[in-house]
Amino acid sequence: MFCLEGKVRYSELDADAKMSLPAVLSRLQDCCIFDSEEIGMGLHFLAQQKRAWVLSFWQVIICRYPGFGEQISTYTWPYDFKGFLGYRNFKMEDASCQTVAYANSVWTYLDTQTGMPVRIPQTVQQRYMFYPPYEMECAGRKIRLEEGMRQEGPVHVARSHIDTNRHVNNGKYIMIAQEYLPEDFKVCQIRAEYKKAAVRPGIIYPKVKEGCGRFLVSLENEAAEPYAIVEFREDYV
Repeated sequence: MFCLEGKVRYSELDADAKMSLPAVLSRLQDCCIFDSEEIGMGLHFLAQQKRAWVLSFWQVIICRYPGFGEQISTYTWPYDFKGFLGYRNFKMEDASCQTVAYANSVWTYLDTQTGMPVRIPQTVQQRYMFYPPYEMECAGRKIRLEEGMRQEGPVHVARSHIDTNRHVNNGKYIMIAQEYLPEDFKVCQIRAEYKKAAVRPGIIYPKVKEGCGRFLVSLENEAAEPYAIVEFREDYV
């Protein structure tokens, strides 16, 4: 099980001096990337093989948002591979070993030349050490869109949105979607389903809907096809 340690930095804080939601997600993402680096399956290896791990879905539960300077341990481990899909859990703990966040995620192994999923080879699978799945109530991977969603103004894909895979990073979709939340909406759980890759130059067309402690954001292309669908909740259901 891989662990990434570090204090909550000033650059990770929100206006209330707590670790922001994007910062929590970045810690999770960094943790799994360093896990792969540790076993020689990281960015250099993937670039040589013309492959990439692309996040398809995750469900993240925030028990509390740590404050400035707190020591945080972030753990990650894969628990299954099926075809072209990899399944991975995360857990964040404070200095007292209390859980502050945990997550389930599904990743797609992609051929970067064709943009198509490919079966995870045995040589890759054998390098990872599996652990049992985290005990959590896993929500469904598919997020259903609702009628009556409100169209918001377009968002231009910026250079700062793009990662090493040359498309909008999964965390940037969350940052864009979070802008439509009410000021007093405290996110305790998110689900994000990633369907298409937005690239530059490009425009994202957001649609939003709120109700019953739940806020739904669909980030779409000009044909109303979602790049990503994000569900924010104020509870842990």
